[in-house]
Amino acid sequence: MAITVSLVALFGLVLFFLLRSKTLGPGSAFIAVMFGFFLASTGASKPINHLTQSLIETASNL
Repeated sequence: MAITVSLVALFGLVLFFLLRSKTLGPGSAFIAVMFGFFLASTGASKPINHLTQSLIETASNL
């Protein structure tokens, strides 16, 4: 678990700087996929899924 959280932090930080510098390409896509993959295996996945589901339900009710 500790390795997964540190990889999420690492990939998240790299992705943040890539998006901020507008350096988007195949490397950025790989970083984004890896960030999502490792984030899904942490405890943050359940709240993120609930938030996404709530936003979709709210948007469909508008």
